[in-house]
Amino acid sequence: MWEEKLSAVGPRLRELRSMAGLTLAEASAATSISVSTISRLESGHRGPTLELLLPLAELYGVALDQLVQPADARDPRVVQKPFQRGDSTIVPLSRAGAKLQAYKQVLHPRGGQPVPEQRVHEGFDWFYVLSGRVRLLLGPHDMELGVGEVAEFDTRVPHAFFNPGTEPAEILTIYGKHGERLHVRASTTSSAR
Repeated sequence: MWEEKLSAVGPRLRELRSMAGLTLAEASAATSISVSTISRLESGHRGPTLELLLPLAELYGVALDQLVQPADARDPRVVQKPFQRGDSTIVPLSRAGAKLQAYKQVLHPRGGQPVPEQRVHEGFDWFYVLSGRVRLLLGPHDMELGVGEVAEFDTRVPHAFFNPGTEPAEILTIYGKHGERLHVRASTTSSAR
């Protein structure tokens, strides 16, 4: 049983690093663990130790037990730590590894910084503006969204979004790493009898 749990740690670490958008070199720099050690951990060629797992769990914003606990854990609460990326504070709202990832993101004012470079990656993104204003650059399009507005787009299209204002902006975002789109279904009133 323990061997099965430990063998799942490597793929889980790779998945968390990928979801965090980090390269092996970036994860290494953030944790002071060598690139080769992280690579060997992820591939299963090195056994996990507490000294290696603690900084990686902290970097990815997950509890240590989430690295070894099976995905079908009974506790439905999502306990993940917020993390900083660029000018944003990101609060994970779904378990790491879920098909669709949900986040609350606080976009801090850029304070005169240049407009960020548009990037591309696999996936599909949907976000809802909770407060403030968000500027979305999507290929040749440049638009500002306000409270209550929604954007959804294929992340293979060059894109960037940021806070153009002077106060923090907040968004709720759902991201599908493999291009999954958000599908909302409602039950009919006839089935509610």
